[in-house]
Amino acid sequence: MKFADPAAIWPAMFTFLLIVQTLIAAALVTVILMQRSEGGGLGVGGSSSGFMTARGAADFLTRSTAILGGLFVIMSIVLAAVAGSTHRQTTVDTSLVNDSAPAPVQPVAPAPAQDAPAVPLAQ
Repeated sequence: MKFADPAAIWPAMFTFLLIVQTLIAAALVTVILMQRSEGGGLGVGGSSSGFMTARGAADFLTRSTAILGGLFVIMSIVLAAVAGSTHRQTTVDTSLVNDSAPAPVQPVAPAPAQDAPAVPLAQ
């Protein structure tokens, strides 16, 4: 059995992990916005009976926020490790290189000193 070249797998894995990171971030934003803030926020309203009671919803959303936040941090570390482990040759774009060097810039000579002040005094 022959496996694919590992160098070809890294870009595809980075793209996949980046998409997963984006989905986790979107879910984290959604869960945070669903939580009831002191001012009311975008909290889920409804009856006090059933699966999503006020306390049950708060516990569920708090736990979901903690789990998604942890996943977000772990995925950030994994993405940084994958991005740092790719060893590509550094390429320099030579399309803008000219054959001749630009002319040096000549310094501007200061104006000759005069005995009169720069601002004439009122008489």
